[in-house]
Amino acid sequence: MEPYNVHCKADSRPSELRITDMRFADIIGAPMNCTILRIETNQGLFGYGEVRDFSNKMYALQLKRLLIGENPCDIGRIFNRIKQFGGHARQGGGVSGVEVALWDLAGKAYGVPVYQMLGGKFRDKIRIYCDTDVDGKHTGADMGAALSARMAKGYTMLKMDLGVDLLIDEPGTLNAPLGYIDTMRRFSRQELSFGITDKAFAEFMSIPHPFTFLSITEKGLDHLEQYVKDVRGTIGCEIPLAIDHIGHVDLQSCIKLGRRLEKYNIAWMEDCIPWFYTEMWKELSRSCAVPMCTGEDIYLCGGFAPLLQSNAVSVIHPDVLTAGGIMETKKILDAAWDHGIAGVLHMAETPVGCMAAAHVAAAAGDNFVAMEFHSHDVDWWHSIVKGWREPPIKDGWLTLPDKPGLGIEELDDEVLQAHINPERPGLWEPTEVWNTEWSHDRIWS
Repeated sequence: MEPYNVHCKADSRPSELRITDMRFADIIGAPMNCTILRIETNQGLFGYGEVRDFSNKMYALQLKRLLIGENPCDIGRIFNRIKQFGGHARQGGGVSGVEVALWDLAGKAYGVPVYQMLGGKFRDKIRIYCDTDVDGKHTGADMGAALSARMAKGYTMLKMDLGVDLLIDEPGTLNAPLGYIDTMRRFSRQELSFGITDKAFAEFMSIPHPFTFLSITEKGLDHLEQYVKDVRGTIGCEIPLAIDHIGHVDLQSCIKLGRRLEKYNIAWMEDCIPWFYTEMWKELSRSCAVPMCTGEDIYLCGGFAPLLQSNAVSVIHPDVLTAGGIMETKKILDAAWDHGIAGVLHMAETPVGCMAAAHVAAAAGDNFVAMEFHSHDVDWWHSIVKGWREPPIKDGWLTLPDKPGLGIEELDDEVLQAHINPERPGLWEPTEVWNTEWSHDRIWS
């Protein structure tokens, strides 16, 4: 097969462009388990997309039968056809990844960046907030040191985990049915493989928060408050600090924790309860002065409507690779703007997902605040893209390349091959078996 020319071409004929194939690369540690997809065309152009982290390419493969022979520049029409096959959280990964690849192709075909097709830029640089982890048992002072190192690199917003993971080895800090905490502890001490253990852990974590009967005791709240106090004692109170991964605890524990943390100027508490419990979010938001945030698991703009219309949260947090792709995420941020709600973007992906989110961020309105970055410590992350000598993020800001589509000309197959997921081996392998699969998809009679 002749190598594809991924640069926009002077002889490109957008009206005659047709989709001919879709192939995949499953990699690990970038920073999560990630699936990159490539849509190929009859004119030698191809577009990159990405299936949401820890999802599965089957969500995209089921769409291939609806894509072959289509003009990828007809993004709206194709999206209207395939969106019924997406769902919330990782189930939105297929539709979202394909939609991203269509934008990349359209931009390359017409020779313009994606943000320009979204109406142009509101900003030249995109603020990045850096998620930060500290492995193993540690203290607030340890986390403070890790966050200080981020600040030394120029990041102007930060996020850390704060929740039950810090408490499971602290006697008297959690209250739950006997045996539940032991199960939590067992999972937390294992190196989760991407096989049986991973599936068992996912099943354990599939019980919604109100039904676990897990709560944080006063001793536990003391411990978490001291942790945050120690963090603030190290990084100061001027830089915004968000918290995530509270745990599958009850609403009342979240309210108590929020009240404890009001004095520490928390930027937001994230995903305290499942996103679909709108009334609980309203109660939580009205019970303490810490801003509340959710949204990374919501599919399509309509899924955000109850939260936005009731002002149940202060910050909305979509992920481009779940929400339905680039245009749908832009609509979500615009809708949040109409309701006086700030917008941040969840992003824990490869450079493909990163650039997709960055184009949305560039074209979003004044309510956009910052985009997440979770790969600061992945030293090979930027080398996935040929020609990137360093990450596009410098001093806590991302600058978009002035190039067509997503701005990614070509991925480095050698780097991808070095990080192939052993559970899903193979690089850009044929997927012809999915070309002609058929189903009676009509959803009405």
